Amino acid sequence: MGSETVLLVEDDESVRALSRSVLAMSGYTVLEANGAAAALRICEQHTGSIQIVVTDVVMPETGGRILVERLRAMRPAIRALYVSGYTDDTVLRHGVLEEGTAFLQKPFTPAALANKVREVLDQPSAPQSTTTR
Repeated sequence: MGSETVLLVEDDESVRALSRSVLAMSGYTVLEANGAAAALRICEQHTGSIQIVVTDVVMPETGGRILVERLRAMRPAIRALYVSGYTDDTVLRHGVLEEGTAFLQKPFTPAALANKVREVLDQPSAPQSTTTR
């Protein structure tokens, strides 16, 4: 169970709704966005802390990696968990993410999402270095 605030960024409405529900039931406060522009707006306007962003890797307009870079310019301590329907090998091979980046492959179970978010939040402040298929 968590008590942190999660910024959930997912362009697929059904995946976003399910993820929001799972995270809220796990005790997290969930701020949700359907894309990078909305996520950046939320980050600018939210007065409280945001501990982690859970973002799709591939989205229209701005991908997850660039979004996280922009979010970290505003909130340097924010952690990131990337999700994608592509395998971690494909995402790494095409240079979208660096090796050692926290990653969860879609489709994922509710338990896998909740566990992975907790795992990333519980890691020491060094860059996240886990990958889940």
